[in-house]
Amino acid sequence: MHLPTDLSSYVRVLKLASTPSWEEFSQIAKIAGAGILLVGLLGFLIFALMSFVPGGP
Repeated sequence: MHLPTDLSSYVRVLKLASTPSWEEFSQIAKIAGAGILLVGLLGFLIFALMSFVPGGP
């Protein structure tokens, strides 16, 4: 690991990075929230299905 080279590449990436606009942020938040809800719903459905199957928890 060559420290000065690594630091310069990190600084270059940080210079290229920019903060998202409010519209972009809200769209990303909606998509992430929908994904979290979908995974939670899928987990709940699997749990409910396994509760009705004989030998479930």
